[in-house]
This record gives sequence, structure tokens and C-alpha cells, in this order.
Amino acid sequence: MSDPRLPFLAELEKKILWLSTWTIHNANHLRESADGLKVGGHQASSASLATIMTALYMAALRPEDRVAVKPHASPVYHAIQYLFGKQSRENLENFRGFKGAQSYPSRTKDADDVDFSTGSVGLGVAQTLFASIVQDYVKAHGWAKDRREGRMIALVGDAEMDEGNIFEALLEGWKQGVRNTWWIVDYNRQSLDAVIREGLYARFEALFRAFGWDVVTLKYGSLLEEAFAEPGGDKLRDWIDTCPNQLYSALTFQGGAAWRKRLMDDLGDQGPLTALIEKRSDKELGRLMTNLAGHDLPTLLEAFEGIDHDRPVVFLAYTIKGFGLPLAGHKDNHAGLLTPKQFATYREQAGVREGHEWDRFEGLSLPEDALEAFLDKVPFRAGGERRLSAPVLPVPDDFPVPHQASLSTQQGFGMILNELGRNDTPLAERIVTTSPDVTVSTNLGPWVNRRGLFARQSLADTFKAERIPSTFNWDFKPEGQHIELGIAEMNLFIQLSALGLSHSLFGERLIPIGTLYDPFISRGLDALNYACYQDSRFILAATPSGITLAPEGGAHQSIATPLIGMSQDGLASFEPAYVDELAEIMRFAFEYVQRDGSGEPDERTWLRDETGGSIYMRLSTRAIEQPNRKMTPELAQGIVDGAYWLREPGPNAQVIVAYTGVIAPEAIEAVGLMAEDRRDVGLLAVTSADRLNAGWTAAQRARERGLVHARSHIERLLADIPPHCGIVTVLDGHPATLGWLGAVHGHRTRSLGVEHFGQTGTIADLHRHYGIDAQGIVAAAEMIAPGRPIRHLKAL
Repeated sequence: MSDPRLPFLAELEKKILWLSTWTIHNANHLRESADGLKVGGHQASSASLATIMTALYMAALRPEDRVAVKPHASPVYHAIQYLFGKQSRENLENFRGFKGAQSYPSRTKDADDVDFSTGSVGLGVAQTLFASIVQDYVKAHGWAKDRREGRMIALVGDAEMDEGNIFEALLEGWKQGVRNTWWIVDYNRQSLDAVIREGLYARFEALFRAFGWDVVTLKYGSLLEEAFAEPGGDKLRDWIDTCPNQLYSALTFQGGAAWRKRLMDDLGDQGPLTALIEKRSDKELGRLMTNLAGHDLPTLLEAFEGIDHDRPVVFLAYTIKGFGLPLAGHKDNHAGLLTPKQFATYREQAGVREGHEWDRFEGLSLPEDALEAFLDKVPFRAGGERRLSAPVLPVPDDFPVPHQASLSTQQGFGMILNELGRNDTPLAERIVTTSPDVTVSTNLGPWVNRRGLFARQSLADTFKAERIPSTFNWDFKPEGQHIELGIAEMNLFIQLSALGLSHSLFGERLIPIGTLYDPFISRGLDALNYACYQDSRFILAATPSGITLAPEGGAHQSIATPLIGMSQDGLASFEPAYVDELAEIMRFAFEYVQRDGSGEPDERTWLRDETGGSIYMRLSTRAIEQPNRKMTPELAQGIVDGAYWLREPGPNAQVIVAYTGVIAPEAIEAVGLMAEDRRDVGLLAVTSADRLNAGWTAAQRARERGLVHARSHIERLLADIPPHCGIVTVLDGHPATLGWLGAVHGHRTRSLGVEHFGQTGTIADLHRHYGIDAQGIVAAAEMIAPGRPIRHLKAL
């Protein structure tokens, strides 16, 4: 019995292909262009997924399912949402224009309920795997009991499978026992520059099976399967199976007559096979030979709806790039556009009248009311609002501050987190930590001892069972709150991205904290940027940092990470020197990652703190003497805002020193040396160059808009410094991090830091080598604030 949905799906597939192609055509050929640039839009790459996405969104998907759409299929996604009433004609007309429908699906920039942003190829694929792990985490902890488990689905371009992060994710998924994950590979065998190598599908099959995935190969559509059942059909199948990818693509582009000639030339008079070919017209033969499973609705529905288990599944769906368009199969079609002549041919085939291009059901043969009724009953739309929310978790006003004479910020971080874990508060219960095999060396060990490692099935610590003494008591259990990852920073950031969207995806708020070595942030920058672009919320503790990891040498000493923290949108960066500063920053961080307020700036700092975001803390293993002081509200506010005076300068200051992080002892020593010969020397503790710079920049913009009294935190701090005063800045990182401070009010500035790969040695050796010890700071002050020679300045 024929599926009653098929006539509707076939018509909607036709309309989805039209809308996606027209949207791109309109943007490139019809919309006014002020700069003459090609807008682009990947008509062929969209077309190859039109049938698959029709089968998914119009039939197979359930409301709880989440989908990462292949970046180049964004026009198809927008077209589907347009039919659902979730996307506007105005946005489609402005595709790839200012504030229009985005070139690649975006959670934060698009208006049509995107599940996962997919602008950087490969990352959206891996995100679905890690989102599935988060769903398991939420379920295992007894939350979201009333919500059905969804499938995390990625639509993957075959060339996208070259991305290394996908294979890193596969390995981690195997270790974590990933479930409820589908990857649908758009196997069109054409990338941007070439046709895919022969036999790649076999490598894919073997790879996925090795990692425990079910593999469903979707090669032939129902027309071809029927033809194979005819006399001579087995020989036709053999010919197709051995046909090179490039030849298949070329014949697809040339059409039915070319198929006929090639088949007859290669096979000769084959009796039944010849009859099979000859009884079909050129048009019918062309349709038959391009009837791959990825463009066959009955085959796709049977495959998708036939999965009745939660094991991970990869569908290798054979498709044709540009299917249904005049440029189908051409090797140059990846970024190519239909010419006006080609588009006129396509318009005629689609039956769309001029002036009716945006009509939702134009050119379709079924009545509009019947199509509308079908769309109203699509299962995917039955669940209501898909962008979920969760209550804000209360954060204690006072955080525990370890009281020891000498501590590192890394030690302080572990101790504060451990203290939070002592009590089953709502906040502590929702903290989830994760680390790429550096859990112990980033001081998460005590927290994990207390809260346990997460796994869907319990696994006892063998050392404990065998009564072997060990510092760590690590049992894997469903209620555990630490997800241990392998050594892959890309996986860490994608896991953090998924955890930090749990409130939106699964309606349950988590507070993710990830730790890694600061130098290796660069190994996962694409995934970190991706996480922030999605507006995921997490806390990143990067430690150890800088050349203070002296014996390790240049490979383990970070230089540019403070600049990464400043430049990364959606990520507020801090670098505390003292543990009481760290405690205030962590208290702020637990609130900040939960905020979702207005984008209007706070007129005290000109920062958009109410919008919230993620947090990056650059920590150190260098233990330094801790200050014995009371944390006043003013001091706490200065720490969070980005800076405070450790020694406030007098009215006749000739020089001030501004430092960041654990270079504090050198800065304090240098100020002490200078104070004997220079008047009113000041010492500015900078806890966040990022927030100071962002506030200053925002205040300048406000003044440009006429808000003449707008002043940022750093402008107020430096407001009373006399014009002749010099500023020396210093940190264990790139000097440009603080080099802009002199521009705030026009003071002479000398910026000290590290610009080259580090050496091995002691901290004293390296600080002296790079001129960031006390003597180096004093020498810099002498250069910008000349006067009576500083008596304690040694010959350098």
C-alpha cells in the first residue's frame, strides 16, 4: 500500500528546492548590489540535501530531535522554516545581507529556531555527539523526567568528513558510550575543488563500524531497485557499481542521451539489458540513472523510520550535487550559480510565474488547503516552543577563600571548588566539570574525589577495590559530576559548548567548568570560537600559564592567550594574582554565565554584563604571598570590573606600574624601589584587561553618540594621574595586552611582557631574561619618567 504522505512530500520537496534556489538567485542576480561582490549561496550543495531534509523535517523528525544542518544547506533549512511560518520573506529576500537570513545556520543570528550553529565545517557534526552525552548526563541525574529522549542528528557533507575534529569526536563517543546520535552523510562525491576519491564510502563504513556505529548505506532509489529486478537489471547494477565518480557526475550533467550512448558503448547489445534501456525515453533514462537513494523519498522514509533503537547510526546517503537543477553533476557547481538562462529553464520546469516566486505553494499541483493541513500535522511541529529555558541557580554572596600565607591561583581554584562541593546546594548539584586528561594537574582532583566521575553505568575504582592506597578515589557512576575526556582540546570545547546549551536544548541548567593547560587553548580555538558564537555558557580555567611554568620550556609556556581572551567575543577574560581575587571572580562567573538580559550597557562600566556570556580565567602554578586584607564591597567591585589600586598614586605621581597576574611580586618590589626616588608612585592591579578595554571602547562609542558624560572604569581610575606621569605595564604574556593603557588619557607608556618562545630555567632566570623582573620594571620607568637616577637600579 502506497504511503499517503508521499504525494504531499514530493510536492513540498519541489517547493523547498525552488525556494532555496530562488533565494540564492535573488540575492546574487536581482537584489541591488552596492559593492559588486558575489553574494554566493551554494545552490548545488543545497540541492543535494533537499530530499533528505524534506523527509526529515516533514515526516521523520520528532519535536525532541535536534539537528545540525550542513552549512551549505542553510538555504534549504530557511526554506523549510519559511513553509513552517518560522522564517520571514523579508529575511529570505535579504539572504546573506545585513541582518537577513544567515549564510550558515546560526542560533544567535537567525530568527528560525536553529538548534546548532554550523558555520565552521565539522564542528556542528561533533556537537551532536556531545549534545547526546549531555542529554544522557541530564537523564542520569534524574532531571527532565517528563521529556522524551531526542535524537541528535547531523547532516554532513562528505567532504566535511575530512575534518579531523570529527574523528576525535568519534573516538570520544566510543569511550563515552554515545547513544541517540544520527549522522547523515550527503555522499554526493564532489567537494569544492575536486570529485571525491573512489571507494571512500568503504573507508567510512569500516571506520564507523570500528567505533560501534550502525551503518546504513542508502545507494539506490526505488526506481533503480525496480529496474534491477527486470531482466538484465543485474548487469545494470554491476555497471553502476563500477562507474567512476567523475564519469557518473559528467553523465548526470549531460543527461539522458549521454547516459544511453555510454551504456550502449560500454555494454553493447546485451539482449534483456538493451531492452531495459531502449524501452525508456531519454528523459526517463536520465531520471532512472540519477535515482539515488538520497533523492528517493520512499527509500529515505523507510530507512529513517526503521530505526527502533538508540545505538548511534550513520546513514551514507548517495546523492547528486545540484540534483534537480540544470547544473547537476558538473564538477564546478560547488560555488557556482545558475545563469539567468539556466534559471529561466528551471523556472519553467518548476511552473512558477514571475511575481509569484515567494508564494508558498506556487507551482504545486495539490490544493493549498490540503498542503496547509499537511504542514499543520507534521510531527516535528507538534511540541510547541523548541528553544527551552531553565530557572537561574542561586549563587552565594560569599565564596570560600582559602587562608594560607602562600598559594597559587591554580591551587586556590581547586580549593574553592572543593569547598563548594562539600554541600549539596542547587548550585553545587548543577556544576559539571570536564578536562582533557589533565584533571589532576589542573587541581580538579579534590572536586572529583568528592563528586565522582560521570558514566551511564557504574564502574568501581579498581585500586580502591584492591585496597591499594591512592590520593584519588575515582568511581564512575551515573550521579558523577566530572566528564573525563581524552587529550583533545577540540573535544573539550565542543563538550563545553554542548553542556553550556543544556538549559536551551533540554530545559535543565548546568554550570560547566572546563580545565586545560593555558598554552593549549590555541589547539581548540575554532571550537572555542564556535561555542561562543552559539552563546553557550561555561567557565574555562586555563592553567598553568605563561613563562612561570619555567622548567617546561617554550612548548608549554603561553604568550598570546591574554590577547585571545581580549579578542574573543562572548568570553570575559580574567587573570587574577591573588586567591581572594579569584574567589570574587568565580562568584561573579557563576552569576554571569546564567544571565540572559538586555543588551544595553551598564552606564557605570559601559559593559553589557546583563547579557551574560562565558568566562575565561588564566591561572598559574606560581605560589605567591597572599595579602592579609578584608574584602570590601568596593574592592570586590573593582576586581570584577577589571582593576583596582593596590597603591593609589598621589597628585604628583611621576610613574605608575600596572600589572596583571602573578607578576605581582615583581611589580610590588619595583614600586618599593622607585618610591624612594620618585614621588607618589602608584600600583594598579589589573584583573581583567579584557573588561577594561571593552568598557573603555564602549564609553568612547557612547560619547560619539552624544553621551558626553560616559566614562568607563579605567578612565575613572586614571582620571587624576598628572599628564607628565608615565605608565609601565607588565605581565607574564604579550605586552600588547596592557599596551593600550597610555591611550586612555594620553600618558607615555612602556609595556613589558613576553614576545618570544620561552626558555627553560627558573622563574628568576626567565623574568630577568625578558625584562619583567623588578629591575626590568624599574629600568622601564627610568626611560619614560626620567629624573634623578633610581638608586637601586642595577646595571643591566
